[in-house]
Amino acid sequence: MTETSTSTPVGILLLTHGRLGEALVECACHVLGGQVPAELAVLSAGQDEPVDEVEAKARQLLTTLDQGAGVLVLTDLLGATPARVATRLIAPGAVEALSGVSLPMLLRAINYRHRLLPALAKKALLAGTECTLAMTADADR
Repeated sequence: MTETSTSTPVGILLLTHGRLGEALVECACHVLGGQVPAELAVLSAGQDEPVDEVEAKARQLLTTLDQGAGVLVLTDLLGATPARVATRLIAPGAVEALSGVSLPMLLRAINYRHRLLPALAKKALLAGTECTLAMTADADR
């Protein structure tokens, strides 16, 4: 492997509200032709679920997902329970977190999960901005 990649894939944890994480995984599965990695897990934070309980569940998942290359946590809304839990999980070099998860961000994380964790986090974060733009009507319609 190179300085920017690892033979062990980075784990990915989707920590979201409701069924958003499951829906993103379902869409990613569709786009990738049914190939969703084993190193991917979804945790939904219940509306009235205490933050400490969500954190305990997340920490359990981290131990399963981290096969030595770390875990990237993707969450939906900055400031809400999933993001607050994600900030508690951050351990530089071992667990990184991004908010504002989208399908492009998840696809990039899946496709580049053999990069080192910091490089993967940057790549996924860029997908959140590079794939968000105003579209225009096709002039050839």
